[in-house]
Amino acid sequence: MAKKQMSREGFEKLQEEYKRLVTVRRAEVAQKLKEARGFGDLSENAEYDEAKNEQAMLEATIAQLEETISNAEVVESDSISVDEVGVGSIIKIKREGTDKIETLQIVGTTEADADNGKISDESPIGKAAMKKKLGDIFIVEAPVGEIRFEIVEISK
Repeated sequence: MAKKQMSREGFEKLQEEYKRLVTVRRAEVAQKLKEARGFGDLSENAEYDEAKNEQAMLEATIAQLEETISNAEVVESDSISVDEVGVGSIIKIKREGTDKIETLQIVGTTEADADNGKISDESPIGKAAMKKKLGDIFIVEAPVGEIRFEIVEISK
């Protein structure tokens, strides 16, 4: 798996979630399994089947988090360039033909939150904006056709 860039804040959130799942959720699921075993015949025990499924999903989530954390490349705020768009950059973009300026932060895929202006470096706009400089125009393919944006500010 290729290294995935993410902010220090995003990396720490992943670590906290991992720790919570391993310590708290594993114990909760183990308790559910123990209680379900007490209901008797396991072959017809819906509670036991549900607890086993929950355990399997939890372990899959933990494994996925382990992989993401081990393949994370943390981008420290002091290494974020204001000369070129990269992960961690806060950009102001203007859609060509309008006066509307939108502020977005480019983040790793695990941190994307469009409602709060955080877009993935792998999203159409994020991918197109990467490595662009102040004043550059970039094109995003959309269902309505090509949309052109200008980089009007890069900050961190």
